[in-house]
Amino acid sequence: MKATPAVNKVVNQVPTLALRGITVFPGALFHFDVGRQKSIRAMEYAMANGQRIFLVTQRDVSVDDPGQEDLYSMGTYCKVRQILKIPGDNIRVLVEGKQRALLRGICGGEPFLTADIELLPEISINRITKRDQASLRNAQELFMEYTTLMPQTASDIIMQVMAARDPGTLSDYIAQNVQMNFENKQMLLELQDPRRRMALLLRLLAQEIEILQLEQDIQEKVKTQMDKGQRDYYLREQIKAINEELGEGEDASQEAQEYLDKIAAKNLPAEVEEKLVKEVKRLSKMQSSSPESGVSRSYLDVCLDLPWTETKKENDDIKKARAILDEDHYGLEKVKERILEFFAVKNLTGGVKGQILCLAGPPGVGKTSVARSIARCMGRDYARLSLGGVRDEAEIRGHRKTYIGAMPGRIITALRQAGSRNCLILVDEIDKLGSDYKGDPASALLEVFDTEQNVAFRDHFVELPFDLSDVLFITTANDKNAIPGPLLDRMEVIDLPGYTDVEKVQIAKRHIIPKQLKKHGLRAQNLRLDDDALTMLISCYTREAGVRSMEREIAKLCRKTAKYMNETGKHSLHFTTQNLPQYLGTPPFKPEQPLEAPECGVVNGLAWTSAGGEMLEVEAIAVDGTGKIVLTGNLGDVMKESAQAAVTYLRSRAEVLGLPADFHTKKDIHIHFPEGAVPKDGPSAGITTATAVFSALTGRPVAKNIAMTGEITLRGRVLAIGGLREKTMAAYRNHAVTVIIPEENKKDLDDIDPLVRENLTFILVSHMDQVLDTVFELHHAASAPEKEDPVPAIPPQVNVSHTPRTTIRQ
Repeated sequence: MKATPAVNKVVNQVPTLALRGITVFPGALFHFDVGRQKSIRAMEYAMANGQRIFLVTQRDVSVDDPGQEDLYSMGTYCKVRQILKIPGDNIRVLVEGKQRALLRGICGGEPFLTADIELLPEISINRITKRDQASLRNAQELFMEYTTLMPQTASDIIMQVMAARDPGTLSDYIAQNVQMNFENKQMLLELQDPRRRMALLLRLLAQEIEILQLEQDIQEKVKTQMDKGQRDYYLREQIKAINEELGEGEDASQEAQEYLDKIAAKNLPAEVEEKLVKEVKRLSKMQSSSPESGVSRSYLDVCLDLPWTETKKENDDIKKARAILDEDHYGLEKVKERILEFFAVKNLTGGVKGQILCLAGPPGVGKTSVARSIARCMGRDYARLSLGGVRDEAEIRGHRKTYIGAMPGRIITALRQAGSRNCLILVDEIDKLGSDYKGDPASALLEVFDTEQNVAFRDHFVELPFDLSDVLFITTANDKNAIPGPLLDRMEVIDLPGYTDVEKVQIAKRHIIPKQLKKHGLRAQNLRLDDDALTMLISCYTREAGVRSMEREIAKLCRKTAKYMNETGKHSLHFTTQNLPQYLGTPPFKPEQPLEAPECGVVNGLAWTSAGGEMLEVEAIAVDGTGKIVLTGNLGDVMKESAQAAVTYLRSRAEVLGLPADFHTKKDIHIHFPEGAVPKDGPSAGITTATAVFSALTGRPVAKNIAMTGEITLRGRVLAIGGLREKTMAAYRNHAVTVIIPEENKKDLDDIDPLVRENLTFILVSHMDQVLDTVFELHHAASAPEKEDPVPAIPPQVNVSHTPRTTIRQ
């Protein structure tokens, strides 16, 4: 053979496209899709400038932005025939391979690849020998054998192959139209000698045919196996139908054995194991398609999931428990003290059974989170069930499994969820239970919470005794008065009265602000909130016992900070009392103002609300009239009766107190409680009302730094009241200095916030005369009332506090 020499031509800065997984040969028309933006720009440039482009295959298809080292050195110089846009921002191109080209170097990467290439002329064969003809025919025969294995080959391709007479052209054409990996195709492209290229093609084509034959054999075997599998399945279904008719199903026996193995592995109590084995035997005799078998399977699954003997090792380190409780919650000392007492007793006795606690308090004070924290500090598994709106007894005891779709009750479901018998179960919203014709769920809970009965609690679905004595039940309620009496009697109630403003500040700093910063992707230095601004947020933008509204407002500040940082590019936002309304809007609640000058007939009373406590003014005015008593301010019956008792007391003591004897016939008394749209009730405004009426009748003003609370009787005795902690916090917040409280509430002074005790003077009174002596400094020498109800004298002050500001007069 003699090769015709050719002169190589160099072309500079040719638009270049890197191909992934494909190779284009000279003389072939080939279409493919282009998706990379560089490649699209290269195609568009080539189409607009001579239609010439250099196509070269990249070595690794996973490289998205290839360089020269990622490309093969041999490619094809092509002509772009057509470009079509297709959906997805891609294009489909049709190219025609012209001649081989050698990549000399990449000379540009933007906006598309450009390269310097060397065009390689095609080597032609001057004289076709018999060996060349044999190779040609061999290639055609192998290609025909290939098409029998790949029937989707187009007929015009077959005609072109059979009509070919040049070995080099035929090699390129077959290589372009045969499915083989791009590495093999690249080897063929890089061979310029037609005879060597034909020899390599024959070897690769023979290998490809052998692979296709193996694939075909594998497919035939798979099909044969599938046909056999389908036949076996059909026969098994027939056998199954026959066995179902006979009640001797093989599958049922296998399923029964699996259940028996699980029962043996669980180490169940003897009574439970015996019951479950009987149920398995019943299941093995049932038809698998019957509804009863489904109920039986559900029953076995539920029973085997219950923690009959599984317990979890508990934490017995009381210091660690205290640290966890303090970490999770600020304040709530009563709850923490009770849990630590539980720890101490458990460590001494080895176990404490029958503990049922009820956390009672307004929404948002942390009842549910406290229960979760208790479970964590004790090392117990935790499960929660909510009883709000539950009216069906079956929700507690479960449904009898005689019904299709029967389910266990919520107690058993919670035990399955917890996975251990010494878990902590939170029973939420127990004060919102209902009842109807389906039964009373509160009565069903009596067995659960009774420590003498719950050692053998029987769920209607399970029908087996389960020992609940190791379970620590914690219930929550907003109003403990709404809990049925027999149920309340079984629980130890711990009141969570709500947080003071001082506690809310600490909770916000320690828990809520870090939590919301993390939730909003912020850091501590991004949001700066002054202490005064935080106090303003609590007092002027929220009015609640808990902290939910405060958390929402802090979350709003976090969103404002994120928006501010994105818009301005700055890294922090500082909130002060001056700019807080700019971000949160006008405060919905009026800030507490300093006390005004004394007025006649106006006295500061203290009231408990679900939001904590408030100081409100009680106004009284006496005008000429016929002795009518007018009460206004949206008052309840108890509050009206308390006001009438206060007036009656003043009438009975008119001579001693220096009041006109006929004021009840010549004066009309109007008693008003401001904020008339807000309903008010309760007896604790009795001494406040009596003091206001006395001031109005005598014209003596009452100092605005005095606040009082207490129930009054007709004989003038002052009785105990509730909510002292919240009321005293309201007095402190409103700049009061002296607070008059019933003597019977002396025991409650220890529960008052230390900051409040340091800044208020408490005066304990047992009779209304003492209230008037304190407020107006009467110190009269009048005769005392009857001997059966003497008025106590006023002894000197007695200091009962560790701080110098807290004194008690009685």
